[in-house]
Amino acid sequence: MSNVKAALDIIAAKAPGFKAEVALVLGSGLGGVVDAVSDAIKITYTDLPGFPKPTVAGHGGQLVLGRIGSVSVAVMQGRAHYYEHGRSDLMNEPLETLRELGADRLILTNAAGSLVPEATPGNLMLIIDHISLFGPNPLIGYQGDDRFVGMDIPYDPAIGSGLKNTAAELGIALFEGTYCWCTGPSFETPAEIRALKVLGADAVGMSTVPENILARRLGFRVAAISNITNLAAGMSSTPLSHEQTLEMAQEGSANLIKILLRYFSSDA
Repeated sequence: MSNVKAALDIIAAKAPGFKAEVALVLGSGLGGVVDAVSDAIKITYTDLPGFPKPTVAGHGGQLVLGRIGSVSVAVMQGRAHYYEHGRSDLMNEPLETLRELGADRLILTNAAGSLVPEATPGNLMLIIDHISLFGPNPLIGYQGDDRFVGMDIPYDPAIGSGLKNTAAELGIALFEGTYCWCTGPSFETPAEIRALKVLGADAVGMSTVPENILARRLGFRVAAISNITNLAAGMSSTPLSHEQTLEMAQEGSANLIKILLRYFSSDA
């Protein structure tokens, strides 16, 4: 039995008949989003074959099924990172499972460093494109023509527009920009950040891009939001640390929850 089939059987036993419309993946410090899920059924990753066992603080390690507003959601509280295991494809089976649950929209979130001085910690950035040059493509080794995923429009404009309009209605600043995936777990150097600025990056982080590529192969419409937790190396005198990431994620998380609640209440 495949891990996806086994995970689906466990989900069916705990949440009979559940179908998801939208899937979410929560990044560091964003676990509070699950508090907005009503009628929540929580299943720990350790009970779900193929799901990651998080080793990073701020990643809760559970799948939460329920509703946000009028929309049925499947929320992954925590993800696998390339730097944890040396593999960029470990989110494939969880994403396959969410797709089999019926979700056709995927909203990815992450904690990120800003390369734009105006996008200070506590702000949010809608990802409209990404740079993926420094880690292995998660589809290396896959067979079949569907591995040749078109990436000319990596993030769905309609979902992005809906999130942007929702933020504007709430009076919440939502920057737009290009996210660069670096492998981590060490933070980038000031010289690397200067190079990324030349390449066109507006934010930098250690996740999301592999999931986007995997999800696009599975037919998801994808959107992504970065929670800005720090200015990138060389742009601030504050030393970078994971503790700072978790601390500064709180303000952005509160605004992200507001955006998602309003967005889902209108079933955009």
